Amino acid sequence: MWLNTLLLALREIRRNLLRSFLTILGIVIGVAAVITMVTVGNGATQAVQDQITSLGTNLLQIRPGQRLGPGRDAAGSPPFRVADADAIAMQVGGLRAVAPQTSTGAVAVYGARNWSTVVHGTTNAYFETNNWTLADGRMFEPAEERAGASVCVIGATVRRELFGAADPIGSRLRLRQISCEVVGLLASKGQAAFGADQDDVVVMPIATVHRRLSGNVNVGTILVSMEDGADADRVKADLTRLLRERRKLAETDENNFNVLDTAQLAQTLSSTTAVMTTLLGAVAAVSLLVGGIGIMNIMLVSVTERTREIGIRLAIGALGHEVLLQFLIEAVVLAALGGVIGIVLATAASIAITQLMNVPYLFDPAINAASFAFAALIGVVFGYFPARRAARLDPIEALRHE
Repeated sequence: MWLNTLLLALREIRRNLLRSFLTILGIVIGVAAVITMVTVGNGATQAVQDQITSLGTNLLQIRPGQRLGPGRDAAGSPPFRVADADAIAMQVGGLRAVAPQTSTGAVAVYGARNWSTVVHGTTNAYFETNNWTLADGRMFEPAEERAGASVCVIGATVRRELFGAADPIGSRLRLRQISCEVVGLLASKGQAAFGADQDDVVVMPIATVHRRLSGNVNVGTILVSMEDGADADRVKADLTRLLRERRKLAETDENNFNVLDTAQLAQTLSSTTAVMTTLLGAVAAVSLLVGGIGIMNIMLVSVTERTREIGIRLAIGALGHEVLLQFLIEAVVLAALGGVIGIVLATAASIAITQLMNVPYLFDPAINAASFAFAALIGVVFGYFPARRAARLDPIEALRHE
C-alpha cells in the first residue's frame, strides 16, 4: 500500500510539474539559505581560529597600558626593557620562549624598488613564539644579536615587492639610513585575524633596531609562548606578580600593563561568530515556514480540483485514512524534493561563497540532515489539514462535484 500511495503521489506531482516546482520553491530557498548560512559561518569561525593560532602557540602578548586595541593608554605607561623579557624567561616557569619586540615603520629599498613595511626588532625566540618557519636562509647568529649586526629576515610580501621571483638571500636592502643583509626568508602565513598582512614584515636583531632605527631602548611588546599543557592562569598570575614588582607598583596601584591570551581571544571570537551563524540560520529558517504555507495552499487547491476523484475512490471502498495518507504523502514528497534541491543548491553556493571569502569549506552532515528532516516535517505539518479535509469528504457530495 505504501509503494502504491507513493507512486500515486509522484504521478500527481509529475502531472503539474511547473506548479509543483513553484510550490516547493519556498522550501528550496529556505533549506538552501539555512545550510549556506551555517556552512559559511562555520568556515568563517574556523578561519578566525586558524588565523589567531598562526599568531603563535599558546601565546601571551604583554603590552604597556591598561587597555587593548585602539585608544589604549600605553602613552602614559612606562615601556618595557629587554631586561624585563630576560627576567620573565628566567623566573617564570612553564614557558617555551620569551621574545622582546619593538616595531617601527620604514621604507625598504632594493635597487629601483621600494616598499613601505614594518620592521620588528627582536630575538630568535620571536620565530618560535609566533610559529614562524624559514622558507630559506637562516636565523640570526648569537654574535649578530649581541653586536646588533645589520642583518634581517624578510617576509614573503617584502620579498615579492622588492625581489620578485629572484633569490633574496645574500642581497642587501636599505632601511632608512642603514643597509642590511638578507639572511633569511619567512614562509608565508597570509592574512591575520584582523586583516593585517603577516608577511609584510622585516625582522632584525633588537639591538640593531634600538641603535640605528628607533633611537631608544624601549620594548613595545613581550611575546611569551607557554609550554603545552601549562596552566595559563598560573602563568599569567606569575607574570603579573613579576612585572608589578619590576615596575614598582604598590598593592593599591592598578596594573600599567596588560596580558592578552590569544587562546581566549580565539575562543571569544569563535563564540561570537557561532552566535551570528545561529541567528542567520534562524532568520533563514523562517522561509521554510513560508514554503510550508505554500504547500498547504496548493494542496487545498488540489483537493478542490480532485474532489470527484476522491468521491469515486471513497465510493468504491477506499477508507478515509487511505485518502488522508495519499494526500499527506504527496505533501511530504513535495517538501522532501524541495529539501533535496535545496541541499544541492546550498552545496554549490557554499563552495562558491567560501572560495570568494577565502575561508575553508566545511561540510556539515548534521545541518544538512537536520534541514532535510525539517523540510519533510514541514510537509507533514502543513499537508495534514488538506489531507484530513480530503479524507472527510462525503462520497455522494464529492461525486456530484463538477
